[in-house]
Amino acid sequence: MALSGITPGKTLLAVVEQGGYPDFTALYETMGYEVVMVKTPRKAISYLKKNPVAMLVAEFNFQTDFRDRTSSLESILASVQHQQAINVVIFLDKANIERFERVSSRFSIFNTLTFPFDEEQLRKALDTSGLIT
Repeated sequence: MALSGITPGKTLLAVVEQGGYPDFTALYETMGYEVVMVKTPRKAISYLKKNPVAMLVAEFNFQTDFRDRTSSLESILASVQHQQAINVVIFLDKANIERFERVSSRFSIFNTLTFPFDEEQLRKALDTSGLIT
């Protein structure tokens, strides 16, 4: 049974690796999403391989310990390339904008938000209809 306001089959996968920002689950649900939250890239990739997702919200966290990529976000984004109807919103720190450009040039990103941002900015970033101004 669907909760009030939630659209069945309209899933939002939130990948919260480091966090440090509010839990936006209530906002996602008011926008009609069924929310699935995971805390590791491995769980996100596993979920994405088995389930269609309308919206992916994830963090870009620059990691120097990777030899061939800049963050685990790249692995997550590579795993969603087969999902045609997915929109991706990324949260990132202003200090990592240049590093993120390498990632965003290779993958389709619907929207990005740099910290700090508020709930209204997130609502606009998630709006796929273009009706929220």
